[in-house]
Amino acid sequence: MASASHRRSLRTRRTLVVSAAVVAAGVGAGAVVMNANAQAVDLYHQTLAAKDGWASSGTGTTGGTKADSAHTFTVSTRAQLVKALGSASETTPRIIKVKGTIDANTDDAGKKLSCADYASGTGYSLTSYLKAYDPSTYGRSKLPSGTQEKARAAAQTKQAKNIVFKVPANTTIVGMPGTKAGISGGMLQIQNVDNVVVRNLTFAATEDCFPQWDPTDGDSGNWNSNYDSVTLRGATHVWADHNTFTDAPHLDSANPKYYGREYQIHDGALDITKSSDLVTVSRNQFTNHDKTMLIGSSDSEPAGKLRVSLHHNVWKGIVQRAPLARVGQIHIYNNYYDVTALNGYALQYSINSRAKAQVVAADNYWKVPSTVKVSKLLSGDGTGAIAGSGNLVNGTATDLVAAYNAASSKDLKTTVNWTPTLTSGLESSASLVKNLPMSLATTTGAGVLS
Repeated sequence: MASASHRRSLRTRRTLVVSAAVVAAGVGAGAVVMNANAQAVDLYHQTLAAKDGWASSGTGTTGGTKADSAHTFTVSTRAQLVKALGSASETTPRIIKVKGTIDANTDDAGKKLSCADYASGTGYSLTSYLKAYDPSTYGRSKLPSGTQEKARAAAQTKQAKNIVFKVPANTTIVGMPGTKAGISGGMLQIQNVDNVVVRNLTFAATEDCFPQWDPTDGDSGNWNSNYDSVTLRGATHVWADHNTFTDAPHLDSANPKYYGREYQIHDGALDITKSSDLVTVSRNQFTNHDKTMLIGSSDSEPAGKLRVSLHHNVWKGIVQRAPLARVGQIHIYNNYYDVTALNGYALQYSINSRAKAQVVAADNYWKVPSTVKVSKLLSGDGTGAIAGSGNLVNGTATDLVAAYNAASSKDLKTTVNWTPTLTSGLESSASLVKNLPMSLATTTGAGVLS
């Protein structure tokens, strides 16, 4: 198994691009890096290191490292990405190198598509929809139904066929260094498959043209959208590493209001649901987003799955769900949370443990402005647990659970039924954790890997 350079201490890590001569000498085609011990690492064939979170459990996560030349692709357009992915039921290992930014809202010829293009022929119009389901006449006791709701669903289906990319098992998708690699307006769907690696990509502007009005959602109703940038549904052994997730360029502050509620076109950034299991999310940047990461889509999901590790990620300008955890065993360590309001994204909470989730949150760092109470960093429903120590708020060791419980009527439990052992790279020293804000700023997200 390849030695991952980014696993090393952030104090000693240094990555060097190997010269073309080294590549020619037989290290392998593609991006090659050297770690601090001068060991060559092929980015495209790199596998998750041993004991690096839940995704290293059992058979581990290798993605498409065994791909032959016929299943190694370089893609720069939506059509090329669709062809490279093939059928979601295929299991042949494949490596997909993304060069530049792929615009999901384009047709097979590369022509830009708009919301109007998706609505064309369906009979949907926002003006008609708003008139049909105005709460003052339609009421608030039932979901929309009838002609305009059917038209909205049809338009949404047209968009989904274009922007949802279904990822098969044994696949590695990696952004090519130096190309500003990413996917704009699209969703990677990793559903009921095993062994997938997603790295070095920027996911931006994942937007639903046709949000649904739900008058029964909350006290005043809500507009709900349909696409996550990356969604895991019943997936196993998934490693998401060194990616960037953002709403930009269309931020929530630009959304209009209808029926007095925000017309929300964004859903999750990276959601892990439907009994997905054995997932490691490392060294990503999550920024400018509301409902960021959902672990478990329902309080009734069966126990024994939803085992997820989150480490060395940056969360900045995040409103909530960083993450919201249900049912599973979730390890959250060495993350950096800056909860200062950013571009209109103001904190509701960082971590929510509910539906008997067993969360261990240890050795994380929160930057908290004076306007935000420490008790607001956590949330729960009275059944979830958060254990762990070594968490710092503005550099001071802080018992986050005690602060939350002192201000809440639904206490978080403080003991869990498991002990994390897959903790490669864990920095437990307070002095090291204090350095996270600086070190993670330059070693996380897309475009860092060489």
